[in-house]
Amino acid sequence: MGSLESPISLKRAGSRNERNPFLSRTRSRFSRFLLFNKLDYIQWICTVVVFLFFVVFFQMFLPGSVMDKSPDSLDDKDLVFRELGYLKEMGGLDFGEDITLEPCKLLQKFQSQNKQFNLESSSALNRSQHRFQYRKPQLALVFADLLVDPQQLLMVTIANALREVGYEIQVYSIEDGPAYDVWQNIGIPVTFLKFNPSGIGVDWLNYNGILVSSLEAKSVFSSFMQEPFKSLPLIWTIHERALAVRSRQYTSAGQIELVNDWKNVFNRATVVVFPNYALPMIYSTFDTGNYYVIPGSPADAWKGENAMYLYKDNQRASMGYGPNEVLIAIVGSQFMYRGLWLEHALILQALLPLFADFSSDNDSISHPKIIVLSSDSASNYSMAVEKIALNLRYPSGVVKHVAVHGDVDGVLSMTDLVIYGSFLEEPSFPEILIKAMSHGKPIVAPDLSNIRKYVDNRVNGYLFPKENISVLTQIILQMISKGKLSPLALNIASIGRGTVKNMMVQETIEGYAMLLENVLKFPSEVAPPKAVIELPSKLKEEWQWNLFVNLQNSTLEDKSSKFLNNLEEQWNHSQRKKFGSPVAMNDSFSYEIWEEEKKMHIFDTKRRREEQELKDRTDQSRGTWEDVYRNAKRADRARNDLHERDERELERTGQPLCIYEPYFGEGTWPFLHRSSLYRGIGLSTKGRRPRMDDVDGPSRLELLKNSYYRDILGEYGAFFAIANRIDHLHKNAWIGFQSWRATARKASLSEVAETSLLGAIEKRKYGDALYFWVRMDKDPRNSLQQDFWSFCDAINAGNCKFAFSETLKTMYGIRTELNSLPPMPEDGGTWSVMQSWALPTKSFLEFVMFSRMFVDALDAQMYDEHHQSGHCYLSFSKVTCLFALIFSFKQGINKVRCYY
Repeated sequence: MGSLESPISLKRAGSRNERNPFLSRTRSRFSRFLLFNKLDYIQWICTVVVFLFFVVFFQMFLPGSVMDKSPDSLDDKDLVFRELGYLKEMGGLDFGEDITLEPCKLLQKFQSQNKQFNLESSSALNRSQHRFQYRKPQLALVFADLLVDPQQLLMVTIANALREVGYEIQVYSIEDGPAYDVWQNIGIPVTFLKFNPSGIGVDWLNYNGILVSSLEAKSVFSSFMQEPFKSLPLIWTIHERALAVRSRQYTSAGQIELVNDWKNVFNRATVVVFPNYALPMIYSTFDTGNYYVIPGSPADAWKGENAMYLYKDNQRASMGYGPNEVLIAIVGSQFMYRGLWLEHALILQALLPLFADFSSDNDSISHPKIIVLSSDSASNYSMAVEKIALNLRYPSGVVKHVAVHGDVDGVLSMTDLVIYGSFLEEPSFPEILIKAMSHGKPIVAPDLSNIRKYVDNRVNGYLFPKENISVLTQIILQMISKGKLSPLALNIASIGRGTVKNMMVQETIEGYAMLLENVLKFPSEVAPPKAVIELPSKLKEEWQWNLFVNLQNSTLEDKSSKFLNNLEEQWNHSQRKKFGSPVAMNDSFSYEIWEEEKKMHIFDTKRRREEQELKDRTDQSRGTWEDVYRNAKRADRARNDLHERDERELERTGQPLCIYEPYFGEGTWPFLHRSSLYRGIGLSTKGRRPRMDDVDGPSRLELLKNSYYRDILGEYGAFFAIANRIDHLHKNAWIGFQSWRATARKASLSEVAETSLLGAIEKRKYGDALYFWVRMDKDPRNSLQQDFWSFCDAINAGNCKFAFSETLKTMYGIRTELNSLPPMPEDGGTWSVMQSWALPTKSFLEFVMFSRMFVDALDAQMYDEHHQSGHCYLSFSKVTCLFALIFSFKQGINKVRCYY
């Protein structure tokens, strides 16, 4: 968490010696009490507590004490602040002022990259680029389920706002749930993911970005971590703490593989978003420099709305408090620092006048009770709180320290008022105060900037200056009257509950919109979204509670823990399967080991005897029995593969047509056919389908081993690989190609179309024709039904015609200006897209000869510029320059037929 790329850096001013000047030998009389190398921690605590007691004693009994001063008469800081400030200067104490919470530089990194790219583009490219804005940017939202919970409310609110600024959104979920109706009501389609042995059947390339919600969606990451989806921008929102806690258990138990598996998932995300600044710290185990914080979540307000369902039991009775006692909770920052307990001591001092009418030996049942709530579970902290209360002369049993790690809401729900006792300026509104206000509790807090931003003094909460602790005393005396809260305090609590219900909605929506704006890169045919400031204010003022009005009153289950339990069980099962079930080391197990060793010894002896007898019988190299066994198994596997391949090869030999399906990566497997009419061709040596007779593209075309040309050629790499020594591979009279993306779009050949196509080819109904089945007028990128050149320009940053013109001049050696391009007929027909067509093999070879010349001329035109600057005038992204070489034939002209 201390790296430059971490979302939060805890920085303290100066070195340790600079922060602890009391380590010097020439120090004041207090040095001997604060040296850590002489006294342990508890002794140091008690020493400072005694000092604090004397400070309080003089304040209580000498003229001009804090309790006697009015706010108007205070020109300087209180005496206690001067004394504690002296301790602070000595380096033994601090109040968190030197803790700097720095937002992650991730957003700045994206912004600087975009700015640098734009500057380089304008200077490096010799052609201007244009956007055509023919379609909206596409976003996919992925959930583990559609159960009603705060995460659904958050994402529905964000999706509703993003759609308003121009995004088109599709929801994917592993499981169904009541929130399905919510998404349907706002007009966002929902698709349920289906897992099969070959993967998830979704073409994620249709989307400009992916938003994944919650830890439980981890199983979907298996698809995002495969080609060709590995480089898609992915934003993962995490609200759960469960994995952070489990990670420590995994490390201590030696389950490093499980930790590494989660690290790979975190590393795949482009950005991991947290709703507060504490979560990225506790998730530091998986930090890969991609953490980001967008403050704001309806989770605490949701729990407050459902308090009656969540906390039905008598919380007070379970902790030993009476139903009519006034309970005051003192809470603090979620970040721990050494001066935090002293701030609690100051708050306790300010509350002491509540007990002025009671002596220490009175019955404490009628007293207000104070709970010091913190995440520090150390026993010495509880002892320090008790010692402070005793020295301040609190009645016995009134002040109690409670360490809470999980159910903070349970403790807050039984209190009457909450005092925020930290003076640290946090980067956002404290989460503990959101919880308190959502439970309808009046809050009292110092007037820090991020608190003052949302709390109006004496309207929805109380504020006091941190330099003047006596104001807190006056506020408490006004809030509590005759053993109960005053009507004003109750009214302020009610207003505060309404305030917190929709707190930080605007910050959350604007945060996600700004993040998407800097992370996503849009192609030239996509219209950039509008600025978030143009969003109607009503969509930024409140969470979409109205959509969940009939679904909200439900008990929140701990889904993350249940999910992690199942995941751990699966992992343990796989480990047992991998290494064998553990067996107790007892006598029977020792006997089994001895028996196994004896059998192996007999087997080795017999093997050596047979080898010796066969030694002079033949000169053939035999190898060891292990080699023979491995070779036999390999032969069996090869025989099975060959058997399957032979069957498909025989079926394919008797057909007039073979359709090849180019693919790259395991993510495409669900879209590839397995029948004898089709045959896959892998564009990479990795990610090939097992037990299939797919063509190995790189072995037939060396150029595909170069990742640059593999990406720039795309499916044309498959054309060239098949055409290279085609007689050794393709024996059919006709050849076809079909994009796996056409199958994903459900635009591939149906069984009826396959039969019709084969019949037309066998009967030579149209002679030497080309058949295609994916039409340009049905392409979602061409919703405006543009003509050929307009559509080609739209998907190539406005430079399609220029690229064709320059390439044709290079091919044919034309030195004059070529201002016109080959005319494209416009007679009501359509064009072929997505490389899905079939034609005679000899015509295919002629097409490849032309294409090789065209691609070579195009590559010579832009290779140097692209490699030197990383930019390409056919794309807005600083990636491999992909040119949409549209293999286009006119329907109804030159015997071209369309099948779909």
